[in-house]
Amino acid sequence: MSETQSAVLVSVEQLAAHPEWRVFDCRHDLKNTGYGRQSYARGHIPGALFLHLDDDLSGAKDGRNGRHPLPAMATFARRMSECGVDASTQVVAYDNEGGIFASRLWWMLRWLGHDKVAVLDGGLAGWKRGKRELEDATPTVAPRNFVPQPRDMAVDVGQVLAGLGSERTLILDARSPERFRGENETLDPVGGHIPGAVNRFYFDNLDDAGCFFKPVAELRAEFDALLADRAASDVVQQCGSGVTACHNLLAMELAGLSGSKLYPGSWSEWCADPSRPVATG
Repeated sequence: MSETQSAVLVSVEQLAAHPEWRVFDCRHDLKNTGYGRQSYARGHIPGALFLHLDDDLSGAKDGRNGRHPLPAMATFARRMSECGVDASTQVVAYDNEGGIFASRLWWMLRWLGHDKVAVLDGGLAGWKRGKRELEDATPTVAPRNFVPQPRDMAVDVGQVLAGLGSERTLILDARSPERFRGENETLDPVGGHIPGAVNRFYFDNLDDAGCFFKPVAELRAEFDALLADRAASDVVQQCGSGVTACHNLLAMELAGLSGSKLYPGSWSEWCADPSRPVATG
């Protein structure tokens, strides 16, 4: 694992060697929202705390701001303090879904200025492949003081609208090809995509088994082809609700392409206003 890769990802062996790291279980199912908490209770990586996508990694919905709007910075910082995270804490996030929910936590912590955060490569599946044990006890941790230092890492719907038609800006949509085309849409009331967006299915960041991230050189070549000489800072990342887009953000970071921004509201916010243009196919 390269130096660049290890800053973003940690291996099962690295995590096992550092029991002092603060670990978070981020398992989730969009259609069965109790799954993650129930699975955590049955068994998790030793020392891990559970964070729920809806309750901990999202804010209040108003019907116009998407399915998983970002929480208020102060609210999320308070939650991190309760979980024993401060500026000195190395955080590791994992899930059992290829890293999509763990990547959301990874991005959110960086959004608040915390760089000591990584995703477990392979997630729970990789941990089990390594014949590592699980525990079912919920650990008790002492609170710390997490002080946010916010960064400009997100764009809002107005900025996305203003950039439509720009040859410089590249909108990357992390949803499956079918949903991008507007077919078989089961999560949002409208099918399709933001006009001009390009599809980069998050699953393409993973190996053939859908477990570990592809090698850095392979990811770099694939994203370079998509960027077509644009800078990473010209990229806006989106998906259905600002979750799987974080997987592409992490993969680009892994590939040495830093600086793209997240559109947190993503398609679920975009399609909530019928006046916004929609493309299909």
